[in-house]
Amino acid sequence: MSVLSFRDVSLRYPPRAGLRAANDDRFVLNGINLQVASHELIAIIGRSGSGKTSLLNLAAGFIAPTSGTIAVDDVPIQGPGADRAVVFQDDALYPWLNARDNVAFPLKLNGVSRAARHERAQQLLELVGLGDAGERHIWELSGGMRQRVGIARALAAEPRFLLLDEPLGALDALTRSRMQELLLRVQHRSGAGAVLITHSIDEALILASRVLVLSPHPGRLTAEIEAGFSAEVLAGTPTEKIKASPSFKRLHDALTSLIHSLPNEAAA
Repeated sequence: MSVLSFRDVSLRYPPRAGLRAANDDRFVLNGINLQVASHELIAIIGRSGSGKTSLLNLAAGFIAPTSGTIAVDDVPIQGPGADRAVVFQDDALYPWLNARDNVAFPLKLNGVSRAARHERAQQLLELVGLGDAGERHIWELSGGMRQRVGIARALAAEPRFLLLDEPLGALDALTRSRMQELLLRVQHRSGAGAVLITHSIDEALILASRVLVLSPHPGRLTAEIEAGFSAEVLAGTPTEKIKASPSFKRLHDALTSLIHSLPNEAAA
């Protein structure tokens, strides 16, 4: 089992001109302690300004913490690596490549033969329900289909962790609902741990085994809520039935109340 860990992590941007170097407003995240294990999907939720995307960028190695350590299996993260794959809200696909070659691109970078990478790409396209779309150009695919290609590409290098930055945020409500279940099943089958950034309380509760709340200015983990609804989805219970249940409604109301109880001035 692999573990992604944050140990006393803080992030501070350099002060702007005219601000004192010790201005606390420049802290984006402060004192983050978090562990995510293989097969686990956790959701990070919070108001704007709480540092959700900054936390994900730290895990990806795009930026370095001001203090503290981020590690995979006790090996400190020094930058982007194949053990972590990011799926963005924007699908970030290469428009000059077809769907199969987009999925195969990380394998090409690793020197995998053309035949082997195309075989693996086809397997991943089938995993996300696009087995017959390999030859299609990116502009021929709907938004939901492009996000599926992006998820398949993220899995191509067999990462230990998926870092999901609002991956379904740009989709219409109906497509988003269908994609939530697909994302959960694909992540579960891959065995990768996952960190999901989302603004949707429904999405966080449906997909995550744990929901963590970030409070803003600076971002701190202020609550952790256990949610078992993802296991129900994987067992075949329709999401509409889950969302209509008293237990889901109670947890949804509690999480909504918690997020909205943050000071207004801190949530701008």
